[in-house]
Amino acid sequence: MSQLLRKTKDEPKYEPLANVSTNRWWIVLLVMLTSLSLTASEFGPALVAFFVPRDYTLCSRSRDIYTVDENQPRVECIAVRGSWILDAGDQVDIQRRWSEGRQSKLCLPVVHRCLFRGTLNIIHVKPGSIIVPGLADAHAHVLEYGFKMQLQLDGSKSIDEVISRLKSYIEAHPDIRDDSSRWIEGMGWDQTKWPGAQFPTANDFDREPLLRGRPIALVRVDGHASWVSSRVLESMGELPDEVEGGSIVRYANGKPTGVMVDNAISLIPRPPLSESRAREYFDLTMKDALAHGLTSIHDADSSPEALSLFKKLAETGKLPIRLYAMGNVKSDDYWGSKIPRLLHYGKHGRLNVRSVKLYADGALGSWGAALLAPYSDKSETSGFMLSTPQALAALVKQFWKDGWQVNIHCIGDRANKVVLDIFENILEGHGVENLSEWRPRIEHAQILQVRDLERAGRLGVIMSVQPTHATSDMWYAESRLGPERLKDAYAYHTQLQASSSKILPLGSDFPIEGVNPLLGFYAAVSRLSVDGESPHGKGGWYPEQRLTRAQALKGMTLDAAYASFAENELGSLTPGKKADFVILDRDIMTVPFSEILSAKVQATVVDGSVAYGSL
Repeated sequence: MSQLLRKTKDEPKYEPLANVSTNRWWIVLLVMLTSLSLTASEFGPALVAFFVPRDYTLCSRSRDIYTVDENQPRVECIAVRGSWILDAGDQVDIQRRWSEGRQSKLCLPVVHRCLFRGTLNIIHVKPGSIIVPGLADAHAHVLEYGFKMQLQLDGSKSIDEVISRLKSYIEAHPDIRDDSSRWIEGMGWDQTKWPGAQFPTANDFDREPLLRGRPIALVRVDGHASWVSSRVLESMGELPDEVEGGSIVRYANGKPTGVMVDNAISLIPRPPLSESRAREYFDLTMKDALAHGLTSIHDADSSPEALSLFKKLAETGKLPIRLYAMGNVKSDDYWGSKIPRLLHYGKHGRLNVRSVKLYADGALGSWGAALLAPYSDKSETSGFMLSTPQALAALVKQFWKDGWQVNIHCIGDRANKVVLDIFENILEGHGVENLSEWRPRIEHAQILQVRDLERAGRLGVIMSVQPTHATSDMWYAESRLGPERLKDAYAYHTQLQASSSKILPLGSDFPIEGVNPLLGFYAAVSRLSVDGESPHGKGGWYPEQRLTRAQALKGMTLDAAYASFAENELGSLTPGKKADFVILDRDIMTVPFSEILSAKVQATVVDGSVAYGSL
C-alpha cells in the first residue's frame, strides 16, 4: 500500500538528441545507414523510431489540436516532457518560453522533424490529422470483451445462423470437437433481430447432431440472459419455481425452455475462469482498445478475482492503459472488505479502485428493466429489481459511510426512481455538503420520468450513459415502452442540460456494443445507425437529444475523467496533466456524419509514449 497516492514519472526511454554531440549524432546516422542497409524510403521511419525522445513538441500546422480546455480549445502545439504535458499554444510562443539553453537546430525534411536542445523537439502531424485528448470509455467490461471475441454471435440474424456459427467454431477446434464434455460459451445473440423476435430454446441446439448432448451456454448481447442446452438444464437438477430478481423462462406446461434471465443466470454451473484464460481475454481487450484510441477504461464490474489480476499486472508494469475498476461482489450482504482500495497503484500508477458497482435492474431487451408500468409488448410483466429497495439502500449507505464511490446500473424508470430516492436520502437526509468527495453515478440512466431527470441534475448525481445503446435499441424500444415513455428515454441532451455541473460521461458498455469509441461519438451527435438510418429517418432518432461534437468529445475525455476523480490529471491537453492523446487521420469535429466512422487512429499515446501506431 506504499504506492497509494504516489505519482510516478517514468525514466526517459530515449536519450534526447540534444544530449548527443553533433559529431556523435552523425556517427550514429552513419552506423544506421551502413549497418541496417536501409533504402531512402526506409531510413526516415527507422530514424524516427530510433530518435523520438521523451521530450518533444507535437504540432499541427492547421491548429487541429482539440484540447478540451475551455481556456484554449484549439492550439497549434503541445509540448511533452516525460509523461506530462509541459506547455500548449502556438509554436512561436512555446519556442520563446522554452528556448533558453538552445544552442543548435537541425532539421530533417525526410522525417519532418526539427530537433532542438531543451524541450522543443518538433514533430508535425500529417496534414488533415487531428489530435484529441486520450479517449476514455466510462463504462465497459474488460474481461467480458475478450470472452466474447473468442466466439462472436452478434449480428446473427436467426437461430439457424447462431447454430451455424457454433458448428464452425467446433469444427475449427478439434480439441472441443473430440470432447463432447467441453463447455462451449459465447456471447452476442439478440432475439430482437430474428424473425418473430422470440427467445430461443434448448431444443434449438438438439436439432443439430454436432451440438446435441454438449454443455452450451450463450450469453445474450446485453449480458442479462443466457441460453443453455438440454445437457446444461439436466445438470442443473430441480429448479426453483421462482428466482428473486430474475426469471426462468418456461413453456406453458412449466418446463424450462433453456433461457435464464438476470439473477437466474447464477443457477448455471459454468466452469470457473482460470487466471491464464483471464489474462488472454485481458490482452485481447487491451490490443483492440489501444488500436481504437482508448487510453482509459472504467471497468464496470470487477470481481475480486479480476481485481487480483489487474493488481498483478499493474505491479509488473503490464497495464498499457489506465484502468478505473468498479469492484463488485454479487451479494446483498455488505462486501466492502473484499475489494482492495487502490489509488494510482502499480509501476506506472495506472490502476485505481475506489468505486463499487451495484445493480438495480436488468435490461430492456430481455424485458428485465424495472418499469413503473407494464411493458407495452408484454403486459404481464414490468421487469424486476435485482435487489429489494431496502437491501439496495442498506448497501449504498454503508458504502457511502466507508468512502466508496457508488455506481448503480439502472435502466428502467422504476429502477432510476428507487436509486434517486436512495441517493437523495443520503445527500439531503444526512447533510452531505461536499458532493465532489462522493460523486455517485447512475450507469445507463436510459428511461426516466421528467421529474427524475430534473432531480438527478439538482442532486448532482452523475449520469453515465452509452450513446450506442440508443441507436441499438431504437428499432424496438417503442414497442417495449410505447411512444409516451419513450419521449424522455435516452435523453442525453436533456440530461446534460439538467446536470448542475454540466457533466455527462460517455461509454460503450463493450462488449455489449463495439469497442471503438467513435461509434459512441457518432451515435451521440447523429442519433443514426452506422448505415445512416433511424426509425425517424435520416434526420436521426429524436434528434433534439443529440449532443454537439464538442459536448460528445468532452463526455469521452474530461467528463469521464471527472467521473473517476481524475479531472486534474486527465481529460484535456492542459499543461500539468498527463500526456495521453490520440492522433486521428481526419477531423471528426467537422467532417460529415457519414465520414466519422471512417476515421483511423494513427497513434495512441499514454504517458507520453506511443502505445499504438506512430507519431
